[in-house]
Amino acid sequence: MVKLWLLAGVAALAACSPGEGATARAQAPATQTQAEAQPARHPVSGLEVIDLTVEHGGKRIPFRVELADTSQAQARGLMFRPELGDFEGMIFPSGTPQPRSFWMKNTPLSLDIIFIGPDGRILNIAADTEPYSLDPVTSDGPASAVLELRAGRAKALGIGPGDKVEF
Repeated sequence: MVKLWLLAGVAALAACSPGEGATARAQAPATQTQAEAQPARHPVSGLEVIDLTVEHGGKRIPFRVELADTSQAQARGLMFRPELGDFEGMIFPSGTPQPRSFWMKNTPLSLDIIFIGPDGRILNIAADTEPYSLDPVTSDGPASAVLELRAGRAKALGIGPGDKVEF
């Protein structure tokens, strides 16, 4: 008789507990939230990929750019990269606005190098840079960030000095 009551009690507890499907459904939102909290990473560089917009003539032009926010990532930049999409790039933020200088060492792609001032506006653009060149490409004043896009994109999209960059 005790065994029967024990079995009945276990059966009642099992019937009251959520099944495997219910548990999985209850945990799904937490799993999705954790996945959403993880930043997107670029498959080649492993850098975080963020949204960036350029405001030009009242319209916002969206990009997905790699965030080169460490000295190691900034030193490597887009070296050895054979391609870059139409709305892809790399952003190089700097803690303190200062004159910036870039080169194209080990970079097979021609780039538009866009220097961004402390106010978030484009200072100048070095368009269609020469691949593999060791010649310095410099900002026209203190820059708080530098944006690299595939060569010709700034001109094709009408992006120029004075346009606002947000990231």
